[in-house]
Amino acid sequence: MRTFKYAKRLVYLSIFGLGGAYTAAVLYPSLASRYKNGYVLKCNPEEIQKMNAPLPTREELINGIRSEELDVLVIGGGATGLGVALDATTRGLKTGLVEKFDFSSGTSSRSTKLIHGGVRYLQKAVFNLDVEQYKMVKEALSERANLIDIAPHLAYPLPIMLPVYQWWQVPYYWAGIKMYDFVAGSELLKPSYLLSKSKALELFPMLKKDKLKAALVYYDGQHDDARMAISLAVTAIRYGAQCLNYTRVESLLKTHVDGEERVCGARVRNTLTGEEYNIRAKCVINATGPYTDSIRTMGDCKIKHICQPSSGIHIVLPDYYSPASMGLLDPSTSDGRVIFFLPWQNVTVAGTTDTPCEVTDNPQPTEKDIQFILNEIRNYLNPDVEVRRGDVLSAWSGIRPLVSDPNKSNTQSIARNHVIEISKNKLITIAGGKWTTYRSMAEETVDKAIEACGLGPSSPCKTKGLLLDGAHGWSPTLFIRLVQDFGLENAVAQHLAQTYGDKAFKVAKLSSITGKRWPVVGKRLHEEYPYIEAEVKYAMREYACRAIDVIARRTRLSFINVHAAQEALPRVIDMMAQELGWSEETKKAELAHAEGYLRTEMGLDVKRATEQDVQLNFTKDEINYYMRRFKSLDVENKGYISINDLRRYFKNVGVRIPEDQLHEILSEVDLNRNAEVDIGEFLQLMSAIDHGVIVHSRFAKALEDNEEKLKKITVERSGGGV
Repeated sequence: MRTFKYAKRLVYLSIFGLGGAYTAAVLYPSLASRYKNGYVLKCNPEEIQKMNAPLPTREELINGIRSEELDVLVIGGGATGLGVALDATTRGLKTGLVEKFDFSSGTSSRSTKLIHGGVRYLQKAVFNLDVEQYKMVKEALSERANLIDIAPHLAYPLPIMLPVYQWWQVPYYWAGIKMYDFVAGSELLKPSYLLSKSKALELFPMLKKDKLKAALVYYDGQHDDARMAISLAVTAIRYGAQCLNYTRVESLLKTHVDGEERVCGARVRNTLTGEEYNIRAKCVINATGPYTDSIRTMGDCKIKHICQPSSGIHIVLPDYYSPASMGLLDPSTSDGRVIFFLPWQNVTVAGTTDTPCEVTDNPQPTEKDIQFILNEIRNYLNPDVEVRRGDVLSAWSGIRPLVSDPNKSNTQSIARNHVIEISKNKLITIAGGKWTTYRSMAEETVDKAIEACGLGPSSPCKTKGLLLDGAHGWSPTLFIRLVQDFGLENAVAQHLAQTYGDKAFKVAKLSSITGKRWPVVGKRLHEEYPYIEAEVKYAMREYACRAIDVIARRTRLSFINVHAAQEALPRVIDMMAQELGWSEETKKAELAHAEGYLRTEMGLDVKRATEQDVQLNFTKDEINYYMRRFKSLDVENKGYISINDLRRYFKNVGVRIPEDQLHEILSEVDLNRNAEVDIGEFLQLMSAIDHGVIVHSRFAKALEDNEEKLKKITVERSGGGV
């Protein structure tokens, strides 16, 4: 048996070795790097004029979508639905789209941020001689290249390191990665390469050194998923589609044709105003991801469900956990899953998990999954890097819509790729797939919709190579013009250029004067991050309707640092209120709604629960020590620390702290949410700090400084010294 095992391994190595040798000997000599000549974006004057025209208002879109019969109505505003809308409208079809929340508010904004073909899928394709899986990888690699071409400001190649800890795995993984290059063919991003141990540690110094033999580096794509979706939505609208967020489908409209029931539109509700109206359409396409079956059963209540939702958790750690431009792949975790460890937006994203779940509007990360990811990270990082629970800046869950194919007899088997279903009532359903292949999925869906619903002759698909909003005038050096022309600081200018492309100039024009010598314009929403107030104004032009649309998807602040997002919320709401005419009551409701989102969906509640669950295990001496620290602020011996105690302390030490920041400092430890920190909460804080659950606490720092101040005073008054 053991001999067979090694023989099997040698066969695999031979197969991959031949593929790798062919790649090295035949493919590379004829292959020029895709980017050696820089970015050359092809666009005509008509396209540029269309992309720079003012966008219609939300009210104009509502009036348009309800006033005439559409050719295509798309339900679902994630990557797939937006891709379908863009494909249909560029073919000349009258197209509308409705999304019950914000564009990409679900799974499409909660991905691993990769645009990839799937290294592990290729491995399965070769080992199992699976042609279907091989075709899926090849298609994804082609779409990967296309997505980077059409939105170079949002998507780019990212090197990913695969550390190798056994010698026999070096040729095995090398051959596999070279095969991945080979399948990409002329659309290869950049060639993979092998690194020695010393070079690997030079590029990724946080990596565990023990037993490391070598490392492989290959290239996949990375993008800002939510911004990519917003760009798809805006591009579709510019080409004539009427795309509406916060518009929920209440029921499907039906008619009879030749004695058979047909879906002919939808009854929808504007969730912001409560108004309901009908949208009539010749063809309705269901692209609702995890909600696939809820729309299918509106069409036919007896239909079998095909969606099997799975939760994928990601966590965000500070930037020092990874190099600025090198990701890491763990190909075999303790439970057989794959985990990526990637730099993104000046932080580090780690994930994902894969756990069966129920469909919900508010998916939440769990402490169990967060700890699983942290433990896996510890296996790959140098022991000098202490992986602490308190370093988790944000955590989120995305529901992946795994589907079984209703077109096959064995409906229990999960489809490896996407599934397109045409119901008897002509409801078209597109489900499954992944971000990378959204465009090809959309093309296939519209092709089948035209045929099934008799939409008549239309032009062929035009989205391959079609530049998205912001790409037409973009260049890698655009940020320099923003610095020179507007007086923006460099970090902000780079962020705007990489987020909005050529539309960064429009954002810059909305920027307020700072009153400083430098930067001249561009007031930050939060001092630690490059998001500026002008982005809130621009977000409303991109159909942001609620505060969470700004902090989660127009900017990515809630995904990057949930605490920073919470601190920026009041200013975001004030600016939106001024623009949208919100009352004080509406502002309070928006604040409560957004804080609820941060607590449940961005991991804030999970972290607080973790802090409360930390076991108190202090000695008598330690308790006495912490009691003294507590009383150093509670000078009135009330039994709790209030905002007045903090205010008095900072005044005594000569430090000016704004009132809102005083409340933030207190809230870090106010687990009971009663504006008071009692001794129990205080001891919980000290224990959480000792266990690494809380790091960099401003409250704890104030106590520490206060204690040092008291010691100094005691010594001086006693006449101590030598």
